[in-house]
Amino acid sequence: MKNNIYTIFRKEMARFFKDKRLVITTLLLPGIMIFIMYTFMGNMMKQQFGVADGYISEVYIKNLPATINSKLDKVGLSIETVDGDLEAEKKLVSEKEIDLLVNFPENFDEEVAEYKTGEGKAPQVEIFYNSAKTESSAAYSMFTDILSNYETELSNKFDVNADEKISYDLAAKEDMTGKMFGSMLPMLLMIFIWSGCVAVAPESIAGEKERGTIATLLVTPMSRQALALGKIFALSIIAFLSGVSSSIGTFASLPAMYQGMSGGGIDTAFYSGKDFALLFVVIISTTILMVALISVLSAFAKSVKESATIISPLMIVIMVISLLPMFSKGDTETPVTMFIIPLYNSVLCMNEIFKFSYSSINVIISVVVNIVFTGILVLVLTKMFDSEKVMFSK
Repeated sequence: MKNNIYTIFRKEMARFFKDKRLVITTLLLPGIMIFIMYTFMGNMMKQQFGVADGYISEVYIKNLPATINSKLDKVGLSIETVDGDLEAEKKLVSEKEIDLLVNFPENFDEEVAEYKTGEGKAPQVEIFYNSAKTESSAAYSMFTDILSNYETELSNKFDVNADEKISYDLAAKEDMTGKMFGSMLPMLLMIFIWSGCVAVAPESIAGEKERGTIATLLVTPMSRQALALGKIFALSIIAFLSGVSSSIGTFASLPAMYQGMSGGGIDTAFYSGKDFALLFVVIISTTILMVALISVLSAFAKSVKESATIISPLMIVIMVISLLPMFSKGDTETPVTMFIIPLYNSVLCMNEIFKFSYSSINVIISVVVNIVFTGILVLVLTKMFDSEKVMFSK
C-alpha cells in the first residue's frame, strides 16, 4: 500500500512541477503580487494621508494675540499676519495655496480674561482649512490642539499625564504587534491556504474525471484508499507551498502597509521559534483538511468548471469563520469546546498564536481534530472511488 501511495504521490507532484506555467502562477506569482500590491498600497496611503517630513504649513492669522504667538514658536508653522475682510485669504485656502486661515477677535486676550463661564457669548476663534488637502487638515489639527491646551491652562485646577518624560501608555510593543497581527493575519492565511487548495485539488479529481484518466487509475491493482491518500498528500504539499508563498509576500509587505495606515512601525522579532513551529503545524493540518474537503466535493463534479461551482459556497464559510475572531470580546478566554470545530479551530489558534495568548493544549486539540476529520474525508473519498455511479456519471 505504501508503494501505491508513493506512486500516486509522485505522479501528482510530477504533473504539477513539470508544468512551468502552473508552478509560476501557483507558487511564485501569489507571493510576488501580494508583496507588490500591499507595499504599493502602504506607500500610497502614506503619501495620501501623511505629511512629508520637513513640511512647514503656511498659516495666515488675523489679530494674532501675544499669548498664542508665544506658543506658536514651538511648532513648525510658517506664520503670516493679515488684515482686511479675509475673502482673498479664504480663496487661497480653497485653492490649496495656503494651509490655514485663523481669525481671532480683535481684543482676544482681554475678552478671554473678562469672560466668565456661562455668562454671555464666549470669544470665538475662526479657523478656515481645506479638508481635501492633507497638509491643511494636519495644520488644522495642530492649531486646534494648541488652542485646546491654552483653554485648559486658563482654568487649570489639575493636570492629567503632564510629564512628557513619562510614557503613560503601558501597552508593550509586543502586545500592539500581537493585536494587529491577530486581527488580520488569520483571515489572510486562511484565504491563502484556500486559494492554494482550490488551485490544485479540483484539477486532480474533477479534471481526471473530465479527461477520462481517472478510469485508468481505478482499474490498476491498488486500493482506493492508497489512491485517495496519495492524491491528498501530494495536493496538500503543493497547496501548502502556495500558501507559504503568499504568506511570505504578506509578511514582507506588512511594515510598509502598517506604516502607511498608522505612521508607525511593527516588529516581528517578538515571535519565537516555538510560535512559528506551532503556526506551521496548524497551517499543515488546515491545508490537509481543506484539500480533503475540496477533493470530496470535486469528486461529485463531472468537470473542473462544475467543481468550481460546487465548492464556491465553501469559500463563503471560510471567509465568515475567518472574520469571527475580529469581533470577539477583548481578552475573553475561548472555551475549549470551540477548538473541536474543524477549520474554525485553526482560525482561533492562529489568532491566539499571533497575540501570544495561545495554549499548547488547544493547539494540539485543534491539530488532532483536523487530522481526524481529514481521515474521515479520506474514507469518504475512498468510498466515492469505489462507486461507479459517482466516478463515471454522465
